[in-house]
Amino acid sequence: MRHEMTRQERHLWFDFLAQLPVTVRRQRVFGAYIADFYIAAAKLVIELDGSQHYEAEEQAYDAKRDAYLKGLGLTVLRYPNSAVDSNFSGVCEDILQHL
Repeated sequence: MRHEMTRQERHLWFDFLAQLPVTVRRQRVFGAYIADFYIAAAKLVIELDGSQHYEAEEQAYDAKRDAYLKGLGLTVLRYPNSAVDSNFSGVCEDILQHL
């Protein structure tokens, strides 16, 4: 587990997720995996991905991880860090659509 959030995680957390009328957890553990954010009321996992997630090895890991989480009945939403930077309101609206 990381002690420090990325800039994009801080932005999403402090400027949106923390104000939602549902409980949002940071760094929730599911088996061998840690989700960036989790909303239990909606069974929703939110992941913010840096550029390393576009490398083949990391994409294979993410696919395995997402399959595991989906097997638990969870919905996984992935957003690139660049989307949080350039389209924050769109990311927030998409999350609201899934709640």
